[in-house]
Order: sequence, then structure tokens, then C-alpha cells
Amino acid sequence: MRAGRGVDALHPNFVVGIGGSAGALPSYKALLEALPSDTGMAFVIISPMSPSAHNELALILESHTKMPVIVASKKMPIRRNHVYVIPSDLDLFIEDDTFIIISPRAHGQNQIDLFFISLAEAIGARAIGVVLSGYKGDATRGCKRIKEKGGITFAQDVSAEVPNMPLMAQDFGNVDFVMPPEKIAGKLKRLAAEIKT
Repeated sequence: MRAGRGVDALHPNFVVGIGGSAGALPSYKALLEALPSDTGMAFVIISPMSPSAHNELALILESHTKMPVIVASKKMPIRRNHVYVIPSDLDLFIEDDTFIIISPRAHGQNQIDLFFISLAEAIGARAIGVVLSGYKGDATRGCKRIKEKGGITFAQDVSAEVPNMPLMAQDFGNVDFVMPPEKIAGKLKRLAAEIKT
């Protein structure tokens, strides 16, 4: 029994998918800086970027949080109080609190939708989607699926450098909260506290 509790203690209470593209780097930084390091959540950043940029993104974000920041890899278990970054030019999915990677990419430009949908299917009401600055409509279908499965969705407000992506998610009625990154962090902190009590 004790061993089981120890294993369970590694599992996140929520998994937070964070989608962004153009203009999202300041938003990632602001969100992570405002988050405590002990929420019990896991954070997965889905950011379509050039092949060399994902390792650089992980290195940049390390200085904005006390949580470990890791580029996700195949069959890597998802642990609480960790930040994961999608690997370059790959499709990332989640299954049973473990990452699944598809290489080469086979699903066009909708990496955020793909991850959000897999997140919703894998963990249901424990899924949270956060849509930050970016172009086009990636994340809209994913937010819809998260809500259908009982999860929670956020979109960045007018503070987004490029507002297209968060606005489209809102226009389709798939967003529960519209806030700047710092306030999204505050709401996530309160959700984590509700689980602990």
C-alpha cells in the first residue's frame, strides 16, 4: 500500500497543455514565473517552431521557473511539478500519463489540437488547455474536446502579442476563462489548492 501511494504521488493532479506560436515566448515566461513549483500539476508546452528551437526554448524557460524543464521523449512518464516542451518536428500525444511521439509528423500544422485532443481522451476532467499568443486556429478543436470531457480551458486576453489563436478559441465558445498569463497562473494555483483540501 505504501509503495502504491508513492507511485501515485508522482502522478500529476492535472496536466496542463499550453499552446502558443507567434509572440508566445513572453507569455510562457510570464505564466511560469507566476506559478509556484509545487502545484502538483504537469505542464506541457506545444509550440510549433523551427527544428533547432525546442531545445533552446527549454533552456530559456529554465531560468523562469524552479520546476525542471525537459524536452519530451517517447515513453517518458509525465510527472507532477515538471514542465515539458514538445520535441522538434514531431507530433506529441499522451496515453496513460506517458508521452507518445509520432515521427515523422503526419498531421499537418495542428500540433496543439492533436495534443489537446489526446490529453482530453487520456485523462478527461484532469485535462487543462491554455491557449496563448499565436496565428491561425490551432487549439480550437482541442479546447472543444477538453471541455466535452469535463476539463477546463483558458485563453490569453488582449495581452497576447498575436491574438488570432486565443480569439478564435473564444469565438467558437470553447474557453472557460480569458485572462493574462499571470492571472491564469493564479487560477491554476487555486485549482491545485482545491484538490489538496
